Amino acid sequence: MSLAEHAIFLEPSSAGFLGDKLFDTSDRHLNRDGTLLPFARLREYWAARGVPVHTADALRSGAVRARTNHYWSFGMLDGYGELRGQPDVRLRGFVLFEPPLVLPAMYARLPALSQDFEQIHIHNTVGDLYSLDGVDAAKLRQLFWPQPYDVEQEPFWSRTERSDRFVIISGNHNPKFRKPEYYSKRIEAVGALASVDAVDLYGRGWERWFSKQSAWWPYWWNIRAIRRSFRGSCNSKLEVLSRYRFSICFENTPMRGYFTEKMFDCLYAGTVPIYLGAPDIEQLVPQETFVDARHCTDFRALHRRLSAMPATEWQDMREAGRAFLRGIGKRRYFDALMNICEMPFG
Repeated sequence: MSLAEHAIFLEPSSAGFLGDKLFDTSDRHLNRDGTLLPFARLREYWAARGVPVHTADALRSGAVRARTNHYWSFGMLDGYGELRGQPDVRLRGFVLFEPPLVLPAMYARLPALSQDFEQIHIHNTVGDLYSLDGVDAAKLRQLFWPQPYDVEQEPFWSRTERSDRFVIISGNHNPKFRKPEYYSKRIEAVGALASVDAVDLYGRGWERWFSKQSAWWPYWWNIRAIRRSFRGSCNSKLEVLSRYRFSICFENTPMRGYFTEKMFDCLYAGTVPIYLGAPDIEQLVPQETFVDARHCTDFRALHRRLSAMPATEWQDMREAGRAFLRGIGKRRYFDALMNICEMPFG
């Protein structure tokens, strides 16, 4: 065991990333479409400055320990309890990637988290869809979802042979009566578009007809459409997206600031997103980069309109997406993890 002055420890969102797997970009399963690149870049940056970066199990086991140990959690509630109060450990930040719809128990813990950690990174700091009661709001910071790339991804972006069918890439999820949710809006889109044979559905779990995640009314009402449209899971979202001109790109819930990887995947692949999600989306990404599904009352009519979109207009939207990635997208999202973990020794 070496005793450096400082060390950084990251608690991943899942135990499957412990053992420094969070930084293993050679693992094609864990690093699908480059999702681990922000963590690998962070590690390389601090390693070049003599500061080791590991997953938090190395700190808990004592395998790596420094005079001051800087700890960030990316969504595991039970990982930091034994570290609380240790004089050589600073609980620097807790990052909430998921919205209250997905992890309500985590938001119920916000008052305690805001006492334990120096900062809380969250999709909005105004209490939209969660309560600020008992929360130290001065510690809240708006979260910008870290992205792997700051440019479009070749050869996907330049692919010319593309279908006019809409593509949806999403897992089959059941909100268990929690609201507001957009899972049912995705299924609604599948149902409408399948009636005119205009949609391809990819993702995990749709074929589990009798599972708990399928046990809700929108799924069973549209099961025939789901079966007709389902094309299996995909090893690379970018490769699948690159086969289509447009993608149904709906977030899980309409929460201010909740803007995830879904649109970025489309922009990387040169596919125009049909977006529904953050109500403040125009403040996060230029409106000319996407089709705003808030104005859609008929998915079949939307498909007819977009299928007839001139190639020049479609290309203008792609170019706007590319400019966003290289400009605001780089500053806010490509560099987001570095910004979360910046100046760790102050």
